[in-house]
Amino acid sequence: MRAQPRTTYVGETPNHGVIDLQDPGRIKGGPDDTRVLLSGSFVHDGLCVSQVELRLYKERTDKKLGLFSLITSYVETDSGPVEMLYDEGFRGESALEDAAVFVAENLGVSGLVLRSAIALRERG
Repeated sequence: MRAQPRTTYVGETPNHGVIDLQDPGRIKGGPDDTRVLLSGSFVHDGLCVSQVELRLYKERTDKKLGLFSLITSYVETDSGPVEMLYDEGFRGESALEDAAVFVAENLGVSGLVLRSAIALRERG
């Protein structure tokens, strides 16, 4: 059986800004947990960024594999917020903390901001 091509939803939702996810319904109801990676204002490529965080959405638990998590990046800018997929899978109970440490230790914050800037530019 041939896999269907993955399509990504990039659009705006009321009071939310840009959501760049295949299924934006997955983040309905708000995150189960968050980790703020950066707070304060700085300008990146003409975009004023005020906060960068990772958000955890607990989707289901498998008896053998454990917790299935969806982790998104959320970037607040002067052009509106952007939320997009960062990671997903059976990552265990410390998935959000592990992801936050990885991003902080590997210059990942600038990559999240750059991806958000691109999504905002594509929005028009």
